[in-house]
Parts: sequence; structure tokens; C-alpha cells
Amino acid sequence: MDAEKPSTSVASAAAQDQNVLLDSPQHGPTLSSASSFEALTRHDPNLSRLATKMFQKTEDYITHELNAPLEDYKLLEEMNKATIAKYKDMRQIAENLNVSTSELSLKFQQLAPLMQQIDEISDTVDKLEAAAYKLDAYSIALENRVKCVLQRKSGGQAAQ
Repeated sequence: MDAEKPSTSVASAAAQDQNVLLDSPQHGPTLSSASSFEALTRHDPNLSRLATKMFQKTEDYITHELNAPLEDYKLLEEMNKATIAKYKDMRQIAENLNVSTSELSLKFQQLAPLMQQIDEISDTVDKLEAAAYKLDAYSIALENRVKCVLQRKSGGQAAQ
């Protein structure tokens, strides 16, 4: 245990020496050696100029970093406005198509009885055409028979 006491006192002495290096002469202890800046004391003008330049560049950087998302949001807003306009146009087109489809459906319903009559007339014409072909075939056959009978009569008269 006696060996531990001298080492702890050496460690505390080293810590005190380090704290003395980090203490501000006017304001007491500081967090680090970099925070020992005293506002009212005179400083190196070159250091002040470089610090001012650093703060200006930091301000520019932060300003640009904050403006980039702002520009993205503006772009998104304009894209949303364009999309809204497109959807309004598409809605108008869809409404016009709906009206046109309704009108065509009504016209088709009005024409349905007429188309039914046309179909019936077409069926009747088909039947009439078939009857005409049968009548034509029958008249040709009858004509051939009459010619045959006439030839027999004229052939019989010539033989007499």
C-alpha cells in the first residue's frame, strides 16, 4: 500500500502541472488549450485576419449546405405543381371520355332496334336469294324439258 501512495501523488502532481498550462491568466481554468482566447487582449493581426477569413468561409459553407436542401424543396414544389396540372388535364380528358362514352352508348341503344330490323331484312334477302336460285334452277330444268319435247315433236314430224 505504501507503494501506491507515491504513485498517486505523482499522478496528481502531473495533473496539476497540466491544469496550470490550460488555465487562462484572467479567467481561470479552460477546457483546452485552444479555448484560451481572450476577447479584450491584443492579438496578432495576422491571426485575427485568418480567423475572420475562416469564419467567413465557414459561414459560406454552412450557407451553401443549408441552401442545397432548400433548392431541392423548391424543385420538388415545382415538380408537384407540374404534376397537379398534369392530373387536372388527365381528369378533364377522363371526364370528356366518360361523357362521350355515355353519348355513344345512348346512340347505340337508340340504333339497336334499327340494327335488328336490318338483320331481319338481311335474313329475308338471303332466303329470297336462295328461292331465286331454286327458281332459276327449276326454270332452266323446265326449259331443257320443253326443248327436249319440242325436239321430239319436230323429230317425229320430220320422220313422218
